[in-house]
Amino acid sequence: MEVILKAKDLCKTFSNESMQQHVLKNLNLEIRRGEFVVIMGNSGSGKSTLLYALSGMDKPTLGSVRYKDEEITDYSNDRLAVFRRENCGFVFQQNYLNDTMSVLDNIMVSGLLKSRDRKAIARKAESLLEEVGLNEQSFHKFPSQLSGGEAQRVAIVRGLINDPEILFADEPTGALNSANTENVLNVLSSLHEKGQTIVMVTHDIRSARRADRISYLQDGVITGELELGKYATGDVARHEKLRLFLKEMGW
Repeated sequence: MEVILKAKDLCKTFSNESMQQHVLKNLNLEIRRGEFVVIMGNSGSGKSTLLYALSGMDKPTLGSVRYKDEEITDYSNDRLAVFRRENCGFVFQQNYLNDTMSVLDNIMVSGLLKSRDRKAIARKAESLLEEVGLNEQSFHKFPSQLSGGEAQRVAIVRGLINDPEILFADEPTGALNSANTENVLNVLSSLHEKGQTIVMVTHDIRSARRADRISYLQDGVITGELELGKYATGDVARHEKLRLFLKEMGW
């Protein structure tokens, strides 16, 4: 498969008056088109920092990030904003929906950043909402009227409205109960089956099982990778393979 995102010798250092914290250390990672890659590691290992550097939400201190044939590392902030709008979708642990706006309007705000055709964006948003299991009655509700899992599915649709090449997810099930977690993971798996490239940070083994590949991060360095292949419900061997890998990594 084509490599569409490549980090080379990536470093990220945070500094204050008294100390420097080296969060990423000469890290190398490739993401191939259509992959579902999960980044795991203990708290403080640099998972979210890596996700932000890969997606252009933050700039590395050293090293490079290439998207296809583009070197995005030295882009200006304005050009990075365009890059993210054109190529990236985002889902976070908190859904960050605007509770003064309806479900549909929350999605359309993002869609209208790329297209001014309100009717086309509305039709697309409604179609995507139906694909993630939300019915027409929910379109005009406010986020506070939804369950946690429903609100997170709305956030996923918002991340997809501009047809991103890569969907970045940072602990998307971290604030959900078991039932809602399963619903959101089913949505992500369905998207992946249709060809969506997904890069997800998680500390949850149930979530990690959905990935094609696990990259394990420790102290800013990828210390191991595990190829899991295609996900299938009830694959006990897959769960055991992941459990043993995480044990080996010191999880």
